[in-house]
Amino acid sequence: MKKNENKTSILAPLTIGTLRLEHPVFLAPMAGYTHFPFRTICREFHCGMTFTEMVMVEGITRLCPQTMHYLETRPGENPIGAHIYGQNPDSIAKAAEIIEKTGRFDVVDLNCGCPVRKIRRKGAGVSLMKDPEHLYKIVKGMTERVSMPVTVKTRLGLTPECINIAEIAHAVEEAGASALFLHARTADAVHGGPANWEKLAAVKAQLSIPVIGNGGVDCAQDAVEMVLQTGVDGVMLARAAVGNPWIFEEIYCLLHGQPFVAPTREERRAVIAEHFERELALMHIEDAFRKRRKHSTEHAACGKFRAQLVRYVRGTPDLRLLIRTLNTVQSPEDVMHMVDTAFAWQAEVEKNA
Repeated sequence: MKKNENKTSILAPLTIGTLRLEHPVFLAPMAGYTHFPFRTICREFHCGMTFTEMVMVEGITRLCPQTMHYLETRPGENPIGAHIYGQNPDSIAKAAEIIEKTGRFDVVDLNCGCPVRKIRRKGAGVSLMKDPEHLYKIVKGMTERVSMPVTVKTRLGLTPECINIAEIAHAVEEAGASALFLHARTADAVHGGPANWEKLAAVKAQLSIPVIGNGGVDCAQDAVEMVLQTGVDGVMLARAAVGNPWIFEEIYCLLHGQPFVAPTREERRAVIAEHFERELALMHIEDAFRKRRKHSTEHAACGKFRAQLVRYVRGTPDLRLLIRTLNTVQSPEDVMHMVDTAFAWQAEVEKNA
């Protein structure tokens, strides 16, 4: 739904290198989630920019079809960033060059914050925070090899006893990065516990490049509070948007002082159905990379959609009972039957309240 674009937002338009964003509210890269079905749904509700899932640089440099598939985009997705991970400076720089040559992306973003063990063991993700000089070399190599903006997504540190974000942030800035996306938690916290917005504000105050805050934004009001309390140049959402793409519309309305009208159940149902159809279309594309499937394409799409589906119907009475039936969902009809059941339960509770 289009809003009055003339009202002033408390969050100003943002420039990241050569990219200008009128509404700097971002969907964070999330493995298993930020492929084109979810990205495009969020963009339709005033998400300002999205990112791909985390893509391995070695697969990019080898032009591996399965890896390059993660860099596929759809018309109208821009602005969008390619989110990559690795630890070898030459490989990362080469991957950045390949990404730029695709002509699909507005920025290339280096992951320096993923706490997953298999990523850390490779010396990638948050492990890059252990050596600011090495990180500087990586980012410098990227900025020297591509003309598109280079950005970095990172955390406060590995543990509360090892917070070195100031050193990391200055290394990133000095290497020529155009922006820093900062998750205001340490790696050991993963996604739990309170986010440290005081540290986020301190980093913002020290840098000349834009700082986009991430972490602790669980609702639209949190996004506004993050801007007011920390002065960040933008806000990035992750799990709060899963099953709730309308949060971007609500944030937009709050930032611009406009009323937000929550979607009706019929509107929510229509979005869920469209989201699943896009998941199914993606699964048909992925069939080209899979010689065999244990289940049908529709069944596989249902499996991939389950995490989103649970969040779409949260607030349903006896949600645990509904979740236990997820393994039986094998077709689009099954998906929408579950949605209709959840919404009917919700309506009955409201009727009797």
